[in-house]
Amino acid sequence: MTQEELDVLMSGAIDDIDALDDVAEDVSAEQEETTLAVEEKASEIFDIIEVISNNMMDKEVNVQKSIDTFSANIELFTTLTTKFPDVEAFKTALTQNEEALVSSNETLEVLQTSGDSIMNVMDIMQYQDIHRQKIEHDINVMHALTKYMNTLFEGKIDDENCVSSAQDKPSANDIEALLAQFEK
Repeated sequence: MTQEELDVLMSGAIDDIDALDDVAEDVSAEQEETTLAVEEKASEIFDIIEVISNNMMDKEVNVQKSIDTFSANIELFTTLTTKFPDVEAFKTALTQNEEALVSSNETLEVLQTSGDSIMNVMDIMQYQDIHRQKIEHDINVMHALTKYMNTLFEGKIDDENCVSSAQDKPSANDIEALLAQFEK
């Protein structure tokens, strides 16, 4: 039973159980609309995250190609600087390629860390979605149980026509014992 249903029942605004069922149906319809909207937005978020993740993986490939090129250039300019120590252009090119290699490695590391973070976000969202579905299932079970209990208590059978064991009023200890059995 939702808080809204309890509030209406406690306020005494509802004289019969059928009116309470109408409120429950309205609340259920509203919850269904909200659920669908949340699922749609979650799906949109997953799509956006997937595009970002794919773009980052593409850039990782590009950065890796740059790293390979800088590494080859460093090897070449190291050889040229060793054979021609007086040529300043070779030393400058070697330094520039070494700095570019360091920068490219840092960029690759950031892309990989960001990709891992995106995967963590997706895992968290999936975890949340699974638990949302479990909660919705539990709410549906509670609604069904409430309706079932309401139909049980709506019975028109006189207490005198009940079986003799049903005429004995249970004590608070009996009720607590019964609830304890359900917990097991």
